[in-house]
Amino acid sequence: MEGKKVSLLQIFAVFAKIGAFTIGGGYAMIPIIQREMSRRGWISDDELPDIVALSQSAPGVMAVNISIFAGYRLRGVAGSIAATLGSVTPSFVIILALAMFFSAFRDNPWVERAFKGIRPVVISLIAVPMINMARKACTSWWKWLIAAASLLLVAFLNVSPIYILLCVIVLGFSVTYFNQKWKR
Repeated sequence: MEGKKVSLLQIFAVFAKIGAFTIGGGYAMIPIIQREMSRRGWISDDELPDIVALSQSAPGVMAVNISIFAGYRLRGVAGSIAATLGSVTPSFVIILALAMFFSAFRDNPWVERAFKGIRPVVISLIAVPMINMARKACTSWWKWLIAAASLLLVAFLNVSPIYILLCVIVLGFSVTYFNQKWKR
């Protein structure tokens, strides 16, 4: 980010807003993160897929990983801490409150229906940014082929994404190596 330095309080506040209004975890945060950070000029639309990829590759909860990488991008280690605390504080407070009162409402049919009604919304919140990122990242037929093959392998054959990433990394290095070798 160029220009004015973002305060740690601003980072905390934005990620607290994201954490408070996100239902469904890491993937559901992506459209809100994209909107909030793009609107402020903190991160470009081209940088977000890289942050998401890094967040998925790192161990731990994706929402926290996204906060760590985005906060680091803005203000280094202190930004990572501010963003992470901002994103988890609302969830922590809400879960603590729910745990205290949920047992009284657990068997309430209205509560059960509300949770079932939220599921399709969460799916769409996850699908829309994934489709948008795919459109931007898949600029040729072979990139679409790799994306589709990866989706099929993970979704239907339960292949670990780690194996797919390792294979694509080896494929990328091999193609680059042979392209450079043939150019000589």
